[in-house]
Amino acid sequence: MFELIPLRCLRAGQIGEVDQVVGDPQQVHRLQELGLRQGSKVEMVQAGSPCIIRTSGSKLCFRHSEMLGVLVRPGGDV
Repeated sequence: MFELIPLRCLRAGQIGEVDQVVGDPQQVHRLQELGLRQGSKVEMVQAGSPCIIRTSGSKLCFRHSEMLGVLVRPGGDV
C-alpha cells in the first residue's frame, strides 16, 4: 500500500494515480476539468517548476503551487 504524495513529488517517468484533489473549490474544479480527478493515471514527463505531466493522452504544464492539492499514489516507472 502506497502513501499519498503531492503530484509534484513524482520523478520524471514515474506514474501515479490521482486519489484526491483538494484546495480552493475553483482551482479544484479547474484541475478536474483538465483531467486530474480521482482514479486518473498521470505520468510525470518533466519534474521541476514548471512541471509537465501526461494524462488521458494530453500533456499539461503546471507550476509547483498548482500541484500541491493533487495527491497521488505512486505506481512505478514507465
